[in-house]
Amino acid sequence: MANDVASRIHIGIGGWTFEPWRGPFYPEGLAQKRELEYASRKLTSIEINGTYYGSQKPESFAKWHAETPEGFIFAVKGPRFATNRKDLGEAGSSIERFFSSGVMNLKEKLGPINWQFMGTKKFDAADFEKFLKLLPKSVEGQKLRHAVEVRHESFRNPEFVAMAKHYGAAIIIAADSDYPQIADVTAPFVYVRIMGTTESEPKGYSGAALKTWAARATEWAKGETPLKTVSPHSASPEGRDVFLYVISGHKEKNPAAAMALMELI
Repeated sequence: MANDVASRIHIGIGGWTFEPWRGPFYPEGLAQKRELEYASRKLTSIEINGTYYGSQKPESFAKWHAETPEGFIFAVKGPRFATNRKDLGEAGSSIERFFSSGVMNLKEKLGPINWQFMGTKKFDAADFEKFLKLLPKSVEGQKLRHAVEVRHESFRNPEFVAMAKHYGAAIIIAADSDYPQIADVTAPFVYVRIMGTTESEPKGYSGAALKTWAARATEWAKGETPLKTVSPHSASPEGRDVFLYVISGHKEKNPAAAMALMELI
């Protein structure tokens, strides 16, 4: 049971190209073109951030698939052109372009899509439902997993939680940050971004904090809900996949924190 639970937990960082990681994380002298190959053998997932800012080449997605081991999973940020809109109902063409841009070349290594919204975007039920209706359930025969990252307090609302659950979209849990933490589980998977690494801790987080996050990830994988929620919740007897990323904070320490969490789990 313990191994089964651990296998459902995917832990990683945001991106893999960051100069301060060369030395502390990447071995001295490692060619930059081999950094993904190296990172994907130390972690079990990576969140691709570049897709938020612009299209990537289809060949890039195919290359990333080829460079990473079996069982590795990528989370991918959806394009800001879809989410940074006054009327979310107009995002359809941006969403279609994204899924035809080559992202499906990640094949079985394509994990959840993170649709991130700006902190100024407020919850409007009719507006947000238009967006959720536009998200395809599958592309090229592959089932998709969608997650929404909302950053305005107005989303701390039972109506939003119920809507996300109805459409099967996960609400991304933004933890250890100034963003609202909405910990309701609304999909068959959990997507967590922890942002509290500090320069003073050798592994980014204290030992106690790392144990706490490892325990929470394990509880989510078992089907429990370890954090306070907006709406009443119930356990999931089937268990869940968990995607946990160490993001932002003191970024230089994020790989160390992710690897420490993996060791604990």
